[in-house]
Amino acid sequence: MTSAITPVQALQWTGTHLAVLDQRLLPEQLVYKNYNNAKGVADAITTMQVRGAPAIGIAAAYGVALAVFQHYQHSPKEWQQKVAEDIALLASSRPTAVNLFWALELMTTLLAQPLNDPIEATITLAKKIHSDDIAANLTMGELGADLLTGAKGLMTHCNAGALATGGYGTALGVIRSICLRQAMTIYMGETRPWLQGARLTAWELAQEGIPASLIADSAAAWLMKSGAIEWIVVGADRITARGDVANKIGTYSLAVLAKQHGVKLMVVAPTSTIDWSIENGEAIAIEQRSAHELLPNYYQHEGSFITAWNPVFDVTPAELITAIVTERGVVLNPTLQSLQGLKNEIL
Repeated sequence: MTSAITPVQALQWTGTHLAVLDQRLLPEQLVYKNYNNAKGVADAITTMQVRGAPAIGIAAAYGVALAVFQHYQHSPKEWQQKVAEDIALLASSRPTAVNLFWALELMTTLLAQPLNDPIEATITLAKKIHSDDIAANLTMGELGADLLTGAKGLMTHCNAGALATGGYGTALGVIRSICLRQAMTIYMGETRPWLQGARLTAWELAQEGIPASLIADSAAAWLMKSGAIEWIVVGADRITARGDVANKIGTYSLAVLAKQHGVKLMVVAPTSTIDWSIENGEAIAIEQRSAHELLPNYYQHEGSFITAWNPVFDVTPAELITAIVTERGVVLNPTLQSLQGLKNEIL
């Protein structure tokens, strides 16, 4: 049975450096790597040692704090310029996860103010972003669990758990919360090519003694046709003002299949994942990763006739989404008008 707070922590602030759980090594190895500057944090984000939109934003916030810690002491006359350069480096680490830019904007706004102690101020804000995310996850877990009450089965995709957030989870937080209330049959897709479902979600659930079944990504349609699930529950890396959702590649195909089979789709994400500046999902920049992540070694040579198309995200249109669950409330059948209520509450 799951506990209220999972012991899994993707990010740990020590006071002088950021400890990052290298998720590329899970589940075989549990290894934390320590970073004491923004360059190292940016590299950890780019190389997917840390991943998941909320966790990326939190890591970036700590990266800014580390930049201030480094440059304010060693370059007192030009520390602000050096910190700005580090913020630009962090911003270039991943293009799709809007939480990254949201967190960097908060840190930049803080640094534009007169500060008696910039080091303490930026560390305090980074820690607040981290703790606020955990609180938001707990709230979303309860709200999402309310929607799942009485359901018998669900499927999740990728990893939207403690590893992808401050420490509880968005989609997986909902699953944790519903499992505290009732029995639930849980399925998870592999999530190729990085296998976040097979490696990370499976590991998180196993750590807490929550039974679940792994399926091949290509088995999802047959699973839905069998009637075993009533919901698909996923996270998000960016949500537009009208409710289009960018999430791990394969989410769109699951949404189309869910529509065909009468299965509901729940997207769970904090309001920091909503990009109010864009209305339509077509405006979302979709990250393309290296073909080497997908290609067998046999084809990875100069002059090979075989390459790979490797988008890491896709976009699910709002009309395929049953509910968007945030820490500020639930929006059913999202539209530009219905999501506006969340924006007004934030303002």
